[in-house]
Amino acid sequence: MTTVPSASGTDRVTQDAAARGLEVEVVSRPAAGSLHEAAELLGIEPASIVKSLVVKKHDGTFLFALVPGGRQISWSKLRSVVAVNKLSLPSPELALEATGYERGTITPIGSSTAWPVFADERIRGRRVALGAGAHGFSAFVDGDALLAAYDAVVADITDDEVPR
Repeated sequence: MTTVPSASGTDRVTQDAAARGLEVEVVSRPAAGSLHEAAELLGIEPASIVKSLVVKKHDGTFLFALVPGGRQISWSKLRSVVAVNKLSLPSPELALEATGYERGTITPIGSSTAWPVFADERIRGRRVALGAGAHGFSAFVDGDALLAAYDAVVADITDDEVPR
């Protein structure tokens, strides 16, 4: 079993970002009931909020999928890019074990394990907000710098989100 590092999530984010030369701004934010509300609270477009999803491969390893707001993982596209036949979302407990972060706070920045990063191409060219390692915080970062710092595989891996 993986031990969660002792530093707080936001400290891990800022330390890892600094080590990679990635400028990150961690901000406190109130809870939001929707993507649009969260975007309004942060003063950005919904597409600039990036969900960091930890995805389990059939061999037991993981990857990060970075998905812009208003979009969802296209499992067929992601499987094709990763060159595997099976991917799944792990349980919250397994996601915590894999990253050191709880769901809702997950980010590749400062993850307890540096899993490969796969990012949707729509992140390019914009400043984005993503999880900051702790509830009630967001990390703002230049999308292109984020992709470069994590040597992300950038491709079309999403579809428009289907309203519930």
